[in-house]
Amino acid sequence: MKLLAIDCAASLCAACVYDAGAATELGRKVLDLGKEHAEHLMAVVEAALKAGGIGYQELGAVAVSIGPGSFTGLRVGVSTARGLALALKIPAIGVTTLEALAAETENAFPGRDVLAALDAGREEIHAALFDKALVLTYGPAVVTLSEATAMAVNASAILAGTAAPQIAAAAGNSFDVGPVSATADIATYARLAAAKGPGEKPKPLYLRGADAKPQAGFILPRQDRRDRGPRGKQS
Repeated sequence: MKLLAIDCAASLCAACVYDAGAATELGRKVLDLGKEHAEHLMAVVEAALKAGGIGYQELGAVAVSIGPGSFTGLRVGVSTARGLALALKIPAIGVTTLEALAAETENAFPGRDVLAALDAGREEIHAALFDKALVLTYGPAVVTLSEATAMAVNASAILAGTAAPQIAAAAGNSFDVGPVSATADIATYARLAAAKGPGEKPKPLYLRGADAKPQAGFILPRQDRRDRGPRGKQS
């Protein structure tokens, strides 16, 4: 099966084509945008398909990173993956950024528990703990630095993700550390999705509400129609 993987969870706008049967990446395209994923994602997808030498009709599944990550990026990536899957009548498969980071860490430190942790700002950390077989044992959840440090100490875990340096420093730098990026390599998402197979439709993994919220002072009170006259005047 040929699989297309998409990642817009962080600053990267990435896509790759993966041959699940041969466990081989066929082609990729990666841009470090920061923002504007919506404007560039389809061009990135088409460049990856061209690099892989295949067309849309040859795809058997679409994989997508579902977060935690950028609110806007996740919406763009997931909606695109689901749209392609619907149009092509193939499954869409979601992979979290935390499990992808854990998988990359396990490759470098086999046989160890992994704590994947992303700095979420506001003194919060998005974290998930995986055992030696990469089975999720805790999370994904929002935790404090002290809670993340306690988890890492209790599990003697390898650390991964953008919050890994903070946790290591809080514990006296006594931990092995894997990748400290906000997302994994695009081929990791493809590989994990191919191993998972079809399941529930992917949706963005939001562990807390959006930063942008309406200001209460600008919300107008709702008026009951029963208080109005026949032409909308107060009775």
